[in-house]
Amino acid sequence: MAIEYRNLGRTGVKVSPLCLGAMMFGAWGNTDHEDCIRIIDRALDAGINFIDTADVYSRGESEEIVGKALSKGRREQVVLATKVHGTMGDADGRDPNKFGNSRRWITQELENSLRRLNTDWIDLYQIHRPEPDTDIDETLGALSDLVRAGKVRYIGSSTFPAYQIVEAQWTAQARGRERFVCEQPPYSLLARGVEADVLPACQKYGIGTIPWSPLGGGWLSGRYRSGGDTPASSRRAQMLPARFDMSIPANQRKLEATHALGELADQAGLPLIELALAFVTGHPAVTAAIIGPRTLEQLDSQLLALERSLDPDLLDRIDQIVAPGVNVNPNDRGWEPPWLAHSSLRRR
Repeated sequence: MAIEYRNLGRTGVKVSPLCLGAMMFGAWGNTDHEDCIRIIDRALDAGINFIDTADVYSRGESEEIVGKALSKGRREQVVLATKVHGTMGDADGRDPNKFGNSRRWITQELENSLRRLNTDWIDLYQIHRPEPDTDIDETLGALSDLVRAGKVRYIGSSTFPAYQIVEAQWTAQARGRERFVCEQPPYSLLARGVEADVLPACQKYGIGTIPWSPLGGGWLSGRYRSGGDTPASSRRAQMLPARFDMSIPANQRKLEATHALGELADQAGLPLIELALAFVTGHPAVTAAIIGPRTLEQLDSQLLALERSLDPDLLDRIDQIVAPGVNVNPNDRGWEPPWLAHSSLRRR
C-alpha cells in the first residue's frame, strides 16, 4: 500500500500516519520475543517507519525487544521514540530518585534506554508525564545537553495539559533550550478532551501530535459488541480499573457509545477499528496515531486504516454520539493533576 508520510511538527522528519507502539511487547502483553519481532518486521515491511516505546513498559523488556528487532540492519530506516519519567526503582520505593523529570534521572535513564535499544541515539526522547515538583527548565536543560551530545535528535512530551505545553515552549525560547517538537496525548472516539485545548495549542506552536490509545484501550477494537466479553474482562482492566470497571457509570456510558459507534461503522460499511483509527489520523493536528498490537492479526486489522478517510457527514454523525472536546470517562485524560486528586494541595 502507498503511504503518505507526514511531517513530525516542523522538524522535516517524515513519519508514517500510524506509529507502532511497543507497550504490549513483553510481560505486559506478548511474552514471545520472536513473535514480537515478527510484528515489528511486518509493520516495517508495510511502510511504517515510526516506533514508540518507553523504559517502563514491562520494566525495560519492551525496549530490549525493539532493540533486537532493529539490530538486524533496520535501525537506519526507523524513527525511534522512547520515553522517560516513570519509576524504575525497587518495588518498595527505596530509591525515590529513580523516577521523574530531573536532570539526574533523565541522564541516567537515557543511558539505560540506549543500552536496551542497542543503539547510539534516540530519534525522539519524550517526557512521559508532567512532574509538578520539577522546574520545566531543569528538564529542558538536561534534554538540550543530550541533543548537543548527539545522543538524542529531538525531544517531546506526553500527556501534558495545554498550559504546560505552552509553558515549555516559552521556557525553551526564553532560556535558549531545545523545544518539544511533539506531544503524545490520549485521543480516541471516546476520549476527545484534547480537542478543546491540547490539539489547538499544538497547531499554534507547530508541534506534532502522536496520540496514544486511539482504540480507547481496546474499547473500539470491536470485541465488546457481541455481548460476550466485557471490557472488565480484559488484561488492561487489571492495570487500570478506573477506565474499565463496569460498576463505574462513566464506563457504562462508554459501552453505550461503543455500541452506537459500532452501528454507525456498520452503516458506513467498515469495521469499527478502521473507523476509530481513521477518525484520529484524520484530525488536521494529528501526525500519527500510535497502535499497540499484541498479535500479527491485530496489526493486520489496524494497517487497513492507512487506506481510510471519513467524509464530513460521517464525522457529523460521530459528533452526535460523542460530543467534540468531551471524554466520556474523565479518567481517560491520562494524567490526573495532583491538586485535583489530593484536597490538601488545593485547600492548604
